[in-house]
Amino acid sequence: MRVAMPKPFTFEGGNRAVLLLHGFTGNSSDVRMLGRFLEKKGYTCHAPHYKGHGVPPEELVHTGPEDWWQDVMAGYEFLKNKGHNEIAVAGLSLGGVFSLKLGYTVPIKGIVPMCAPMYIKSEEVMYQGILDYAREYKKQERKSEQEIETEMIEFQKTPMNTLKALQGLISDVRNHVDMIYAPTFVVQARNDHMINTDSANIIYNEVESDLKELKWYENSGHVITLDVEKEQLHEDVYNFLEKLDWHN
Repeated sequence: MRVAMPKPFTFEGGNRAVLLLHGFTGNSSDVRMLGRFLEKKGYTCHAPHYKGHGVPPEELVHTGPEDWWQDVMAGYEFLKNKGHNEIAVAGLSLGGVFSLKLGYTVPIKGIVPMCAPMYIKSEEVMYQGILDYAREYKKQERKSEQEIETEMIEFQKTPMNTLKALQGLISDVRNHVDMIYAPTFVVQARNDHMINTDSANIIYNEVESDLKELKWYENSGHVITLDVEKEQLHEDVYNFLEKLDWHN
């Protein structure tokens, strides 16, 4: 049975544009509620999918950060081509890492990295995340326990070069954070067990922005956009965007 996966989305809300970026093994549903909230406030929001995401997990391991970065840049260009000259970006986890990379690569109005890692806690944690994602995907396909176990054994034989490449990306972005001058609002969940939460302090301390903020959400976990404080997060992101010097 095929799983009906979420699709990339574009919500037309106004002249001001926000690129929304999902996490590793995630998809656009990570940021959909935030997108709907901002749309109602007059922002156009676009969320792409990275290659190998939102499809069977066997496809994920044959893609890597270079593929995903192309998808991020394509999302940015998509908004440019729609006539949006001023674009802010908000990203969750890996999406947060990409939001920072955009900040020193192209003109960006403002950056909201949410639970963005500046170093990998451990490759084992990341690997476990991929296995959990794979198992969950197969359950959604309504496969039997027997089928799932057989496929998981096969899946675990696949070389996970993606994880090494991901570590390389994160370390490269960390080395460039001090080249970011765009206003930055760093969002971090206190109960985040996926990443080392000190990443938030590193980002906040090293960005060179005149306008920079850091907020800890005391009751949330890694996927903060879907957690108990999401409404507060929506308001905070909106309030940050409203402080930016938009020309329209």
